[in-house]
Amino acid sequence: MEAARPRPGTLVLRYFVTGKMSDLRLPPVTAAARSEGLWRHTCFEAFLRAGPGAAYTEFNFAPSTQWAAYRFDDYRSGMRVAEEIAAPRVEVRSTGTCYELRASLELDRLSGLPGDAAWRLGLSAVIEETSGRRSYWALAHPPGKADFHHSDCFALELPAA
Repeated sequence: MEAARPRPGTLVLRYFVTGKMSDLRLPPVTAAARSEGLWRHTCFEAFLRAGPGAAYTEFNFAPSTQWAAYRFDDYRSGMRVAEEIAAPRVEVRSTGTCYELRASLELDRLSGLPGDAAWRLGLSAVIEETSGRRSYWALAHPPGKADFHHSDCFALELPAA
């Protein structure tokens, strides 16, 4: 996983999966559109927080190029669709042994996200195999069961652009 802030208000994420891609459930690419429930299958996620507050934004990106964005006031509470988020540019590449998803987000209209401040990120992925088995990957996990919303997962700090 990689994250970059090439300009204030812009976030570029890259996710890589290596191994035998034929063992993974990767839906075909469709028209990019906002969609619900993406986390139930193979999905790449980012959780973004700016400043010391508890509010954060969740982004979901599916291999189909469908996406979702949600705002939270606090840990798993106050959830609402982040309507002010413009559609991200989602690109995918796949070979027999490597899969890459790249998402570019313009976040200038996202309130409470100062472009001149450091951002905290939690990067994660749900990987579904053709058998139906799912595994949960993140830069950091809290103790116990995987929980990407937990503050321990916000492990990456991106300095101001």
